[in-house]
Amino acid sequence: MFRKLSHFSILLIVMVAAILIMWGLTGTDFMSLGNFQSMAYQLPELGVLTLAMMIAMLTSGINLSIIATANLSGIVMALILTKTFPPESALINSPWLVVGAILTGLLVAIIVGLINGFLIAVLDISPILATLGMMILLGGVSLVLTDGYVISGFSPTMLAIGNKDWLGIPVPMIIFLACAGFMSLILNKTPLGTRIYMFGSNPVACFYSGVNNKVVLFRTYIISGIFSGIAAIIMISRFNSAKADYGESYLLLTILAAVLGGVSAAGGFGKVSGLIISLVILQMISSGLNLMGISNFFTLALWGIVLIFVMIVKYVIDIRAQKRWNA
Repeated sequence: MFRKLSHFSILLIVMVAAILIMWGLTGTDFMSLGNFQSMAYQLPELGVLTLAMMIAMLTSGINLSIIATANLSGIVMALILTKTFPPESALINSPWLVVGAILTGLLVAIIVGLINGFLIAVLDISPILATLGMMILLGGVSLVLTDGYVISGFSPTMLAIGNKDWLGIPVPMIIFLACAGFMSLILNKTPLGTRIYMFGSNPVACFYSGVNNKVVLFRTYIISGIFSGIAAIIMISRFNSAKADYGESYLLLTILAAVLGGVSAAGGFGKVSGLIISLVILQMISSGLNLMGISNFFTLALWGIVLIFVMIVKYVIDIRAQKRWNA
């Protein structure tokens, strides 16, 4: 029966099953309005970071520096918001200062994306090594800028981005949905999206089709950097602080969410719709375990088990499909 179902349909079935299981284990607490509002505020930052990971994976690459990029971008924003003017100055609460900080933070993320693109496309360094090196470098820079301390105390305008809602929908969720729509538009309606899928499927054939592979990689990692910068906006505005090691556990979750959502680790395959459903599934499981009082350390171990299990299942499915094709 499941052979006739698409990956998206299977994800929907898993989502419904997750809702019923968590509902049965936690009772009415899980189905409460407050719990769903809490999930709506928690999901977007991981969601935007997963989009940053997804686009790199579609080119058969990976971006291990997305968390470090988000942290550095957030720290730059935080420094501008708190150090540009004296605390007693009225300008410290200016909306224009917030706009300037956000644009500067996004510029930092774009520069990181450009450097990643240069290392991978021009110097032909493996994506895992290039972005691992970048992750370590950015982590060091962030520690130097902050001395390991937390930067906090932002203006109400900045805090509104991460903590307010519009027509009952949290602003961070609106930002995530806008990013997901933008990503879907790029992948499905633009030549760049077609080239990303082509490159991920077969870079040699892509090159001989007249595509400039280096340009594709540059643009891919710039977009990945931009999404990391947007995630930084959500993170620092939600927590009213920025730090060098925020969100380190998200790196595993972004890969897990992407793979669970149908993004091929080998590149060339994956849809935004599947990624969104996988994020919802993971968020519901995380919230359910939290309501049950399960340790966060156990939850992290569980994500690793789920990732390995999903990869094994995908391997078995691919092997069976190949045998049917050969037959």
